[in-house]
Amino acid sequence: MIQIKNVFFQYENGMGKNGVYDISLSIKKGEVILLCGESGCGKTTLTRLINGLIPHYYSGTYVGEIHVNGQSVRETSLHELAKHVGSVFQNPRSQFYCMDTNSELAFGCENQGLPLKDIQERINTTTSHFNIQSLMNRNIFHLSGGEKQKIACGSVHTTSPDIIVLDEPSSNLDPKATQILGDIISLWKEEGKTIVIAEHRLHYLRTIVDRLIFMREGRIEKNISMDEARQMTSKQLFTLGLRPLDFNALDFDSRKHNIPTEEIILSEFSFSYKRGEKVLDIDALTFPKNQIIGIIGQNGAGKSTFARCLCGLNKKFEGLVHTDSGCRSYKQCLEKTYMVMQDVNHQLFTETVLDEVILSMNGENEEKAKRILEQLNLLDLQEQHPMSLSGGQKQRVAIAGAIASERDIIIFDEPTSGLDLRHMIQVAENLEQLKSMGKTVLIITHDLELILKVCDFILHFKNGKVNQSLTLNDMKKKHLIKLFQPRVDTILNKVVIKT
Repeated sequence: MIQIKNVFFQYENGMGKNGVYDISLSIKKGEVILLCGESGCGKTTLTRLINGLIPHYYSGTYVGEIHVNGQSVRETSLHELAKHVGSVFQNPRSQFYCMDTNSELAFGCENQGLPLKDIQERINTTTSHFNIQSLMNRNIFHLSGGEKQKIACGSVHTTSPDIIVLDEPSSNLDPKATQILGDIISLWKEEGKTIVIAEHRLHYLRTIVDRLIFMREGRIEKNISMDEARQMTSKQLFTLGLRPLDFNALDFDSRKHNIPTEEIILSEFSFSYKRGEKVLDIDALTFPKNQIIGIIGQNGAGKSTFARCLCGLNKKFEGLVHTDSGCRSYKQCLEKTYMVMQDVNHQLFTETVLDEVILSMNGENEEKAKRILEQLNLLDLQEQHPMSLSGGQKQRVAIAGAIASERDIIIFDEPTSGLDLRHMIQVAENLEQLKSMGKTVLIITHDLELILKVCDFILHFKNGKVNQSLTLNDMKKKHLIKLFQPRVDTILNKVVIKT
């Protein structure tokens, strides 16, 4: 099905570590392959070589041969390859061409010149299989992250390719949406599709994947069955820089927290979009100051809206923030609070990584900026343009800016989205550093490992309200796993979630 023989690729004007070197790999029809390894190890490059984005979109030095269904990827046009290989990207918005969901599902089929009747039949089958009838006739840009990913998967499914390539597909999804994604991949496997997944999150794939391909510095270092991988201990996985295959293997020992002496109190905190019902409705909320607060809940629960209001970015929100230094309006919140957005592309403005960090400072201090970059393993990239970096690298640049800002309250929206284990640990260390500097750190996250590593307090959001607020010590292991790994039952072609 997929034959890769002695492939070398290095991006044009790119750094050496961004490419792949002497890759040989054979993937059988119907196999599900997991590409894993640290950021920059070559996973994404390998997916681009398979789906033809290299060399037809990304140029560089290319040696070796890749054949898909007997066709040379290098000699076959992207249009022809798309009939055999479908792709789902980390950010689904980057692959949308239409404004509404129905048109997006039809787009690939229309490009293939299929009859209208066949296209409609394929759309009906896809919406039934994926249980997305409620997403039809919707504006794509009004969907949640999980809903967008479902449409991205659905648009691939309608074209019925033999091979499906997914690059970090779960990075922006909440636990329920991640489990649904796993169910969709299982459905493709049952249909006999050949599937290649580049991913940092491993737990939702542990019963689906056939083989694990571990990459390091552009080379394949391990090629083992998933049965072998499941026999590896947490320590062995950690040594390879891999996330756990099973949440039950995580260390749930209670962290020793200092009892906070000061608190932040929110009162009458609410927000509504134009002509809509309240998306945030909190009468009163108290959480500790100078601690690390984990904000959890499903996509659409109100977490990001809460963060934007606390930062003063939503001008028309109602509510006050009370601290020991007094009561704050939204304008004062703007001066005291810094936010790292989930899509960091919205807050990268300068020509170099170093300038990006300096821009966040109250006063220019190049040496301090370089020290922060060194802590985040970004110093070698200081002269690179921020928009030329990988998703994980961009995320770390934004975190560097937050550290440099020296604000009292720093909010992170999914700071470890798309990050490997090593960089997640580095982010955790920087969050702890901010705490030691007397900062109050709030983290919107779906990353259970990050929560266990750094959080002192948990705010669980549901339907625009705080459903639970308690210390991590008071969280029960069974309940926490249930929130992050909901049970998913598959009944024929319908996904049913029980929580």
